[in-house]
Amino acid sequence: MFREFRDTLWNLIKSRTFILSVGFLVLFGILLQRVFYLQIVKGSDYLESFSLKTERDVSLSSTRGKIYDRNGEVLAYSELSYSVTIQDNGSYANKSTKNARLNETIYRLIQLVENNGDSVVNDLGIVYENGNYAYTLEGRALLRLKADIYGKNKTSELTPSQELASANELMKYLCEAKKYNIPDSYTEAEKTKYGIAVDGYTPEQKLQIATIRYGMDANSYKRYVATTVATDVSEETVAAVLENQDSLQGAEVAESSRRVYPDSVYFSSIIGYIGKASQDELESLQEKNEDYELNDIVGKAGIEQYMETELQGTKGYEKMYVDSVGRIIEVAEQKEPVPGNDVYLTIDKNLQIACYNILEQKLAGILISKIQNTKEYNPGPNPSAAKIMIPIYDVYYALIDNHIIDITHFGADDATELEKSVSQRFQTKREQAVAAIMAQLNSDSATAYQNLSREMKNYMSYIVANVLMGDNQVLMKSEVDTSDATYIAWTNDETISLREYLQYAISQNWIDVTKISGDNPYLDSQEIYQSVLDYIQSALMEDMEFGKMLYKYMLLDDQMSGREICLLLYDQNVLEYDEDTISRLNSGALSSYSFMIDKIQKLEITPAQLALEPCSGGIIIVDADTGDTLASVTYPSYDNNRLTNVMDSNYYNSLQKDLSSPFVNRVTQENLAPGSTFKPITAIAGLEEGAITPSTVIYASGQFTEITPSPTCWIFNQYGGHHGNETVVTAIRDSCNCFFYEVGYRLAGGRSAGGYNVEKGLSILEKYARMFGLGDKSGLELSEYEPRISDEDAVRSSIGQGTNSYSLSHIVRYVATLANRGSCYDLTLLDKLTETDGTLIEEYQPKLHNQVEIANSSWDAVHQGMRLVAENTSSLKVLSDLGLNVAGKTGTAQQSKSHPNHALFVGFAPYEQPEIAVAVRIANGYTSANCAEAASDVFKYYFKLTDEEEILSGTASGSSGQTIGD
Repeated sequence: MFREFRDTLWNLIKSRTFILSVGFLVLFGILLQRVFYLQIVKGSDYLESFSLKTERDVSLSSTRGKIYDRNGEVLAYSELSYSVTIQDNGSYANKSTKNARLNETIYRLIQLVENNGDSVVNDLGIVYENGNYAYTLEGRALLRLKADIYGKNKTSELTPSQELASANELMKYLCEAKKYNIPDSYTEAEKTKYGIAVDGYTPEQKLQIATIRYGMDANSYKRYVATTVATDVSEETVAAVLENQDSLQGAEVAESSRRVYPDSVYFSSIIGYIGKASQDELESLQEKNEDYELNDIVGKAGIEQYMETELQGTKGYEKMYVDSVGRIIEVAEQKEPVPGNDVYLTIDKNLQIACYNILEQKLAGILISKIQNTKEYNPGPNPSAAKIMIPIYDVYYALIDNHIIDITHFGADDATELEKSVSQRFQTKREQAVAAIMAQLNSDSATAYQNLSREMKNYMSYIVANVLMGDNQVLMKSEVDTSDATYIAWTNDETISLREYLQYAISQNWIDVTKISGDNPYLDSQEIYQSVLDYIQSALMEDMEFGKMLYKYMLLDDQMSGREICLLLYDQNVLEYDEDTISRLNSGALSSYSFMIDKIQKLEITPAQLALEPCSGGIIIVDADTGDTLASVTYPSYDNNRLTNVMDSNYYNSLQKDLSSPFVNRVTQENLAPGSTFKPITAIAGLEEGAITPSTVIYASGQFTEITPSPTCWIFNQYGGHHGNETVVTAIRDSCNCFFYEVGYRLAGGRSAGGYNVEKGLSILEKYARMFGLGDKSGLELSEYEPRISDEDAVRSSIGQGTNSYSLSHIVRYVATLANRGSCYDLTLLDKLTETDGTLIEEYQPKLHNQVEIANSSWDAVHQGMRLVAENTSSLKVLSDLGLNVAGKTGTAQQSKSHPNHALFVGFAPYEQPEIAVAVRIANGYTSANCAEAASDVFKYYFKLTDEEEILSGTASGSSGQTIGD
């Protein structure tokens, strides 16, 4: 038996199976030993230094270059600041637990930041106001936001419902469980399950959390890159975050660069601001430099945008290792970034600031001269744009209409007694107004629109334009037949009631039933009408714009007083507390009218805040020999510090709603008719084409009867008079329309064998307009509208009417060309580019756009005429008494008889050897005398003709109110 066992064992040992088994046992033993070594012997070491490492490269942002004025005064720079950031580097059991804990962490971090007086980022493009979410973006930028949130690569991939999604709908999507799961409240069971303490979130907090979560989503493929929660935070916030860091997963304090604009309001239209790159901006920049990344801060407007690649600098990088959840293990390699280059502008800082203040003072002076202590303005049987007055009640209401007084605060918990009282009266007014509206809409004998009171007319118009045809499109604009007789009866003839119009709209299927019927789209016409009424009533009880309108009628009906408006300015800290003034207002010793006039006079209430007409204007000054722009002022402006780095969406939203339109650059983005400032071009065209000579005398009768209808001269319209015999020089001085009508008529072939040909005249006028640069953009490195040379009515176009439309930048280039006798330069804001140590990289040279070659006699005639405008026009003594020889031309463009005329002045000085060309325009400025007065202050300041304190008084400047004939 032993032998059999031995043989069997020996055979087994000799078998391949045994050898393989032994080999496997040895290998298993080695593996077991290795596992024991790694997990038991070295386990604690490897726990501290997780072996799964991934190499990552992180770019380091460079310091943005500075922006200086021509004299080396800093206009923009970057400084060190601290930001609060958060990384998604936690470990969670599942998605629902992650959402709950991450949301709570973000919430606690936000509370910590705000408790220390700092603000969190709110750059999602959505704000919460008046009980609803609203977009601060529009157009392509809004579509891009929706595409990103809905996970679409292209905006074209959005479904119709996604493309039309309201801000409320988009926020609902972000807060759903499948996205970020940000609920109004948690149950006790949910709080226990997720290990959180928060009860839930308010609408404002949900928006804040969604903003941060969206930013973290954008970084999801780079979890080691932190998302910014707050920028430029205080030392108290830094300390608080560091103290609580153990309980705030992923929270950090990071050094960052903060862009600063020392004199922001004066230069924002030129410099612009910076912010996070949009997808479109990123793609465009990557074509120039592939180093640009999604979270980069780039120029969004102005010189910051135009010179982006020069200011940005060169990025550095860090090569690092991160673990599986994005935590940085070690930094293996690092390269420091290279700062951006410095940009010097042609702008003179002090001149720019002076011109802004001159313009504001002038606007305030015009307003004061036009405000009357009445409730309403009655234009009378013969309305005139020059005679429009501003009732003081329009001033009171303007403070509400332009959101200076916050009506949403009237019902707040911390509202003052006055605010609460006004709120109670408002609630009563709204209930009464809505009841009266619904009574009209329910009445079988509803009043035709033309027979309603003015108040009720405004209500009915608002319902159609804003409630029914607003964003929700209950009354579908695309379906309405504007040629339909009933539509015309409602809009033009005003012979039917809104009830009749809506019932007809229902019969024509102009109403989108799905917007008002809920779950039951199968309604008959009466049921649809009732649904429309229910929709209107519900909307009016919530609509804040309708609410603003009600305050106007509360004022007019003495349900709210002007004195209360004045006191509300103190209650809401619009004005600094002044016990004496408040006491005098309450006692009646100071009238609300006198109070308002005084505050406007002192610029404590500004034209921009009132947003009445006029409230805006522009001044541009260029070097007459080079096209260098010395000042480019637009009023009103904004604080670009609040838009830069991380945008303050609430502030941006307030600017968008501001009725004074501070985002509009009045120098480059306000194209208006040039009026009589175009006449020198017509004069040159007439002289060069042989239609007239410098000695030609034309009798100006006040009416030009060669065409029908016959245009008239300003002197005929105002006084029933005429200028009589005029030469080209005196016609420029007198701004004689009839003289230039005749020139335009002759240029078009009038009084010749070929006969009058409109196209011929327009072609010649266009030829000379283009010679002076009016056919192209000015060259300024800013967003600028295209000019428009008139293409209709050669006779009227000769005095700057027709379809002529130019910005101030177009006009000042033309005037500079007049001043230097023919060198038409592209305007520029750029002086030079240097490295940070001052080493010159590039000096920007003027670019000649066109050289105008005309006879010296033509130059002389136009110059002499423009000199006489400033020297011999009685209403322009502000120019003739300067002690400086100035050449100029005034211009007025009518908008309508219900709005003040637009006012314009252009000129150059000194007359003998021009240094600067100036253009001043005040939209709805009544008379060009106001612009000439502002230009006079500009000349005084630039040439140091009087004390600076006299020019820049800080109070409203006087307005002559004289109407200049132009």
